[in-house]
Amino acid sequence: MQLTDIPFDTTDWSTLEATAHKGEHGLAYWRTRTFGNIRVRMVEYTPGYLADHWCVKGHILLCLEGELHTQLEDGREFVLKSGMSYQVADNAEPHRSYTATGAKLFIVD
Repeated sequence: MQLTDIPFDTTDWSTLEATAHKGEHGLAYWRTRTFGNIRVRMVEYTPGYLADHWCVKGHILLCLEGELHTQLEDGREFVLKSGMSYQVADNAEPHRSYTATGAKLFIVD
């Protein structure tokens, strides 16, 4: 990742408008900042959320609250709890997430 042309700044995520994104079940609320080709998001999944697609985009994802289950297309599954993270490259391993209890995430992609 090359970070260029980004002046020092701070973000109060609570002041950014949340956009709702439907999953197969539940909703994801995104608060998003974009810096060139880098997207940074604070995402909140409602209890029962299940992604509606297999994602092939690369991410660095940190679970801030709750519990997130991530399935890989090959059948493996990983569980993130508060303070845990995962990283995956673009087009590396298709994945999708779900949460029974809800989760709050910080995502860079």
